[in-house]
Amino acid sequence: MGFFDGNNLHLIIAVVLSAINGVIMCFLSARFLHVIQLSGYKINGYRAWLKETKASYVGRLTMLSFLSIACVLVTNALLDGYGEYYSYVGLIFYFYFCTVFIINVFKVPNKTPLKQTKRMNRLTFVVFLVMTIITFCLIAIFSEYVPFVKFGIVALTPIFLPVTVPVCHFICVPMELLFRQFYISKAKKKLKKLDNLIKIGITGSYGKTTTKHILNVMLATKYNVCMSPHSFNTPMGLTKVVNSYLKPEHEVLIAEMGARQIGDISYLCKLINPKHAIITSVGNQHLATFGSEANVYKAKKELMQAITDGIVCFNANNEGCLKMYKECNSDKILCGLNGDNLFANIKNIKASNSGSTFDLVIDNKTVQCETKLLGKHNLEDIAMSAGLAYKLGVNLTQIKEAISSLRPVAHRLELISENGLTIIDNSYNASVESSMASMETLKLFDGDKIVVTPGLVELGEEQYIANENLGKEISTVANKVIIVNVTNKDALLSGLKKGNFDEKNVLFVESLDDAKDKLKSIVKQGDVILFENDLPDNYI
Repeated sequence: MGFFDGNNLHLIIAVVLSAINGVIMCFLSARFLHVIQLSGYKINGYRAWLKETKASYVGRLTMLSFLSIACVLVTNALLDGYGEYYSYVGLIFYFYFCTVFIINVFKVPNKTPLKQTKRMNRLTFVVFLVMTIITFCLIAIFSEYVPFVKFGIVALTPIFLPVTVPVCHFICVPMELLFRQFYISKAKKKLKKLDNLIKIGITGSYGKTTTKHILNVMLATKYNVCMSPHSFNTPMGLTKVVNSYLKPEHEVLIAEMGARQIGDISYLCKLINPKHAIITSVGNQHLATFGSEANVYKAKKELMQAITDGIVCFNANNEGCLKMYKECNSDKILCGLNGDNLFANIKNIKASNSGSTFDLVIDNKTVQCETKLLGKHNLEDIAMSAGLAYKLGVNLTQIKEAISSLRPVAHRLELISENGLTIIDNSYNASVESSMASMETLKLFDGDKIVVTPGLVELGEEQYIANENLGKEISTVANKVIIVNVTNKDALLSGLKKGNFDEKNVLFVESLDDAKDKLKSIVKQGDVILFENDLPDNYI
């Protein structure tokens, strides 16, 4: 009987086995799917992940496949002659190894877990279909021409995933464009009906999320505000905000706008059509996808160029923002710390481990403020938010009250007291600037200081020197250092050595969880622990 004979039991088994393997492939591809989602469904981010991690996950999958096929072949050889179904037995090893592999992958905690959105469900289903077809074709070919291997070839299917997943992504693109256009059109129609809605766009290499939260608190003293939650800063994220969160009673919409390549912010501006804007910074974040700081500048400038009859607020303490301010032809304000001729100026700053006090000067009026927020860059965000809020009718008394009520955004210089320890959590994708601010903040505290860090990522060719400089800075303030992961290990260690830091006080761990376990054995009451950055999920 031929393999494709409908009465052939092997054919029925092949179909069932292919479908089962398709399901297994969906679980094994979860890491690839997660990275594509974290990259905003941009294949550039997927390529950058493969490069930055040296395709370590691909290597693990390859090891899984070859270990499985080896066991299958050995089993086939040992059971040869015992019956025509002997080739199924070796697959027990494959299913076992896959199960162990999947359990270990899903046991690893993620900062931003894979979200089973409708788009992800569609992509996962396409992966299932494609891998089922590939599995069936391999079984058919090997059953016909390499009968010794036969069904055992299933064990090699995981090595197809690194290519199959992005191919499936491209297969889905036309369909996703239709869905995307539908939801975007729906959002645009809704926004068009809200004529009096004040729309504000916020972008920057760093500081945009904190600024969004601060501005929300200030404007909420006068307006009914809708703020994009979490890090909803992509086209579909903001579309969801408009379609699901924005209500007719809202008077202000604050939209955080993220970008990983030129054109991203321009696209978001066409969706939201912001009237006012805050540009918090221009730096070297995401150079792995932008390619150069010049491209970062062009991307952030897209928000400025979209504002025609509103106000653009710039950070006076950032060189890129200062340059952009000079090029801006719209109504503009410059806000920051200890400057001259600033619209909103923060002076006489005093910082302690309980927060900051300062004078806020706007429109030649001064008000004394206090906040629980730590760090120079947080004060910059307060200055910009206060400047725009004042322009939109919030008075200084309301701004002062809002500042006193501010609380740190989670994982951004968040101060935690726990069991006699002081913990400074700055673990959310830190930038060069926020890392330097963290070191300045750490100097305010007494006691032995421990810095836990994997270093900085997504900096392209500048990554090594940036982490070497971070190591030097850490050496001036820390008593112990725990370096997490190997990504920036050499650069950080080089910087620590150049700062004459005692290598005996440098510890190495694989993950943040390992670092926490290590801390349990070395900390004592009164110690200060700084968690400086945590690797994005696509670096683990």
